[in-house]
Amino acid sequence: MKKNSFFLKLQHWARILKSQIITLWFCYRNEKTPRIVKFLCILIVSYALSPIDLIPDFIPVLGYLDDLLLLPIAIWWVLKLIPPEILESSKLQAQRWIDENHSKPKNLWAAAVILCIWLVTIILLIYISWDLFKSTVN
Repeated sequence: MKKNSFFLKLQHWARILKSQIITLWFCYRNEKTPRIVKFLCILIVSYALSPIDLIPDFIPVLGYLDDLLLLPIAIWWVLKLIPPEILESSKLQAQRWIDENHSKPKNLWAAAVILCIWLVTIILLIYISWDLFKSTVN
């Protein structure tokens, strides 16, 4: 019985998170949202909707750290920065979006940026490793 309760709470939390992400998306699209808040909204929404994580989920513990801890904290923080009237209208738009069963927006640009970060990291690691290898051989 407890297992069922845990999964129900987890599903509820996931629905809230999805709703908050879509709310941030509508806040970003609102012309009255302050620029810095728009920037933060698009960063968080882009990362949340990206099919690729900065820290891959297969890495033990750290892989889920961004999804379970960092993303919710970032969402909470930015929601606090949004003016109340913009937040309320965006929440209503997000709820309508969810009620109409629209698919969540996808962000391939964020995936491309994350892939570039990984590519640069790999190139730097290869470069550093090669330098270390050359210095130990000499």
